[in-house]
Amino acid sequence: MTTVSVRVPARTGGDFEAWLAAPVSGRGPGVIILAEIYNANDWARSVADRYAAQGYVAIVPDLYWRQQPGVYLSYTPQGQQQGREMGAAMDLPLFVEDLRACVQWLRQRPECSGRVGSVGYCLGGKLVWLALSQQVLDAGVAYYAVQLAEHLDAASTIDAPLMMHFGSLDHRVPPELYQRIQGRLAGKPNAHTYWYEGADHGFDRDGHPPYHPEAASLAWRRTLEFLGRHLGGKAA
Repeated sequence: MTTVSVRVPARTGGDFEAWLAAPVSGRGPGVIILAEIYNANDWARSVADRYAAQGYVAIVPDLYWRQQPGVYLSYTPQGQQQGREMGAAMDLPLFVEDLRACVQWLRQRPECSGRVGSVGYCLGGKLVWLALSQQVLDAGVAYYAVQLAEHLDAASTIDAPLMMHFGSLDHRVPPELYQRIQGRLAGKPNAHTYWYEGADHGFDRDGHPPYHPEAASLAWRRTLEFLGRHLGGKAA
């Protein structure tokens, strides 16, 4: 499986790069991979390949195209610093519109069977949360979403299925915040949160520390079952 570069028209004009991985079957539900602060780098594209192997039409959009197109960062101190700065400078409402554009683009593709969800990591997890609050997606999965304390009120308008994964060693989401997130999602039967003991922020990033294989494997199984049920993929 290999990702290829495509162009997605923006709803506000212009277009932006995304990386597409299609299933061998040739057709399936859509899934948008929303990357960490490092943007649509090689690891994020490998995640798209992983979902394509499971029967999904996967794309990874350039999160920072409005600031500086094509900035795909490495896991270095310099990459981390640049990613933090660019992530902090994102225009979140505009990005939600870009995500709507990705959903529309996927639904118009002959390979896509119609339903479209998203899996986001770190910054991408926050973007999934915000997108679901504005009814952009059919379902969403957020891995170790950051800065949710600033966006807890968005939970009130989340009705689509949501799954969230957090690690117990992640100082960005301490137990108190995790409990607040759970509280905001209480009474929503399609919202599921999971806490992984001994796992840190970035625990799903295979090939890079602080990868936690046990937590990553369990989260993967849960995610596939969830997406299969709500989007109609292999695990349905």
